[in-house]
Amino acid sequence: MLAHSRFVLQNLVRDLSKVTVSTVQRISQTACKNTVVVERWWQVPLSKEGRPPRLYPPRHRVYRLVEDTKHAAKPEKMELILTQTVPKLGGRGDTVFVKKALGRNKLLPEGLAVYASPENKEMFQEELRVRVVILPSHGHRCVCTQTVEYLKRCRLEVGMKNNVQWVLSKEIVCRHFLLKLGVFVPPEALTLPDEPITRWGEYWCEVKVNGINAIRLPMSVVKFIKPRTQRYKNWLENQQPGKAQDFPKDEES
Repeated sequence: MLAHSRFVLQNLVRDLSKVTVSTVQRISQTACKNTVVVERWWQVPLSKEGRPPRLYPPRHRVYRLVEDTKHAAKPEKMELILTQTVPKLGGRGDTVFVKKALGRNKLLPEGLAVYASPENKEMFQEELRVRVVILPSHGHRCVCTQTVEYLKRCRLEVGMKNNVQWVLSKEIVCRHFLLKLGVFVPPEALTLPDEPITRWGEYWCEVKVNGINAIRLPMSVVKFIKPRTQRYKNWLENQQPGKAQDFPKDEES
């Protein structure tokens, strides 16, 4: 029985050796190359000048593992420099760290980014020095692409009280920009209509970003509602959607 099995195995090996191997390999036969860093457990003593060091085989052939690159943590993200404005990533010249799948499958093939090599970094830094605008009043470098796109989709609501006479000023509008939209707007970058705003209604305001781009936003001046009352109204709307609710008027102070 054993001889018969051996005979069958020899015939099988002989038949496989006659099969021609295809030029297209479905499985990679290249050995995985890794680096292993080791050091001697016992240090080699210094020798005299002009003489080679004396090695003792039983002792100096014992090594200690320092690092094995096979099990080292591989970087999950790659560094790229954007050549165009990419939503949620940045503008031209920005250095970003993205996943390898995103960089190799979309950004690099579509020409939206390049590798962050020293030559590319130097080229984009020189371009950035040429096109960056420094605001004289703040001295900050503004990257305004995302801010402009965000402000174009926004609408500002300013709440004013009804028991006092008021005139809408730039400082009040700038404070509402920060509270409602989360955007800091200096008064000198804001433009209001020429006529003073003293009543509720629909108006406009213009914001200049980076000293170049001017965005006109619709602005609604409405009756001031206390934050606690507004939260209660929102809670009721979420509890009973589609049903109108009658609320008592705010107490005038």
